[in-house]
Amino acid sequence: MTEEKQDRVSDEGTDSRKNDRIRLLLVDDEVAYADVLSNRLGKRGFEVHKAYTSPEALLLLRTQTFDVAVLDLKMPDMDGIEVLKIAKKEDPGLQVIMLTGHGSATACEQGLALGAFDYLMKPCELDTLVEKIHEAFEQRPAAQTDPDA
Repeated sequence: MTEEKQDRVSDEGTDSRKNDRIRLLLVDDEVAYADVLSNRLGKRGFEVHKAYTSPEALLLLRTQTFDVAVLDLKMPDMDGIEVLKIAKKEDPGLQVIMLTGHGSATACEQGLALGAFDYLMKPCELDTLVEKIHEAFEQRPAAQTDPDA
């Protein structure tokens, strides 16, 4: 974990975060879809950060701390399974919800086996996604706030 990331975790702690300030990373190559979904989730009180490409998502994951990531399965530059593998290496406690519009049960099962929290089919109801994000947030491992731990 970078020093900046560690400082942010230490400064915020887990007890001081409120459910309505869940730090969310939304990754989808469909720009219009990601923008609309980000806007709607922001109105629900989430702190949403967007990435339209896998490399952009990985850069954000390496430089910032997120509670939950919502990750599209099919992207042109690197699929969601590869991003999931790298994300879980970078931050094993990150909760990842996979989104797929292609209905690949095999890929979703692979994602769950690699540590994804859950997966949803696109398009999904906003309330369903919000509920899954809250469930993932509640079940994430506690962040270490003690640097000596």
